Amino acid sequence: MFVLGLIPLTCLLLLYFRNKDYRSSVSLFIFFLLGLLIYQVGSTFVQKLTLSQEMKVLINRSFLLFILISTIISLKVSRQKLLLYLRLPNWKDHIMMPFHQIKVGYFLLFGLIGSSMIFLPLLFQEVSYIRSLLLFGVLFALINATLEEVIWRGVMLSSLKRSVSTLYAVLITSVGFGLLHISIGIPVIMSILFSFGGLFYAIVVIKSRSIYPSIVFHMLINLGMVFNGWIV
Repeated sequence: MFVLGLIPLTCLLLLYFRNKDYRSSVSLFIFFLLGLLIYQVGSTFVQKLTLSQEMKVLINRSFLLFILISTIISLKVSRQKLLLYLRLPNWKDHIMMPFHQIKVGYFLLFGLIGSSMIFLPLLFQEVSYIRSLLLFGVLFALINATLEEVIWRGVMLSSLKRSVSTLYAVLITSVGFGLLHISIGIPVIMSILFSFGGLFYAIVVIKSRSIYPSIVFHMLINLGMVFNGWIV
């Protein structure tokens, strides 16, 4: 992983010094990779500790802070303003869709219903099993969803939109979001499928102009994954 990380890092450094037009975006990815390197080193160290698997997973997800801090440092170095879509959505606003328009409130309600579908398999699970995972599930969902959304749909998406079109910014961050899951042992095919989840969250943020709905939807998905036994 370290050697493979050096290849894109070297290419980005060459591009940084040769092309001034996209220097801020290239800097963002350079610092992202540096943060990812620290994240990987920290995660490898934690795996060697005599802790419960649940605690190792929570610490691993907390180490996403290294990536977040690195990307924020990049913005400071490039003297760019930090934009995180931290405004609350206006429920009465209308969202323009390809063939119609819909209120933000209805749009987010449909997203909430869709995200909640992950809990359907729990109808066949024992209540005691769900209770045993409740604390871990809530902590995992809160830490993972918040940090991943702030990194990808907050810092990365808002920053890339300054240099490239919204479409490219959404595609780049969605694919990156999916592929990052390879670092925690998720198979490549499944990680690529996670990119569609990133695409959904990006659309929610762009349309509602707020990161909070995507964090809530992401938390629901993560909580469902834990209760369904897909995490740990």
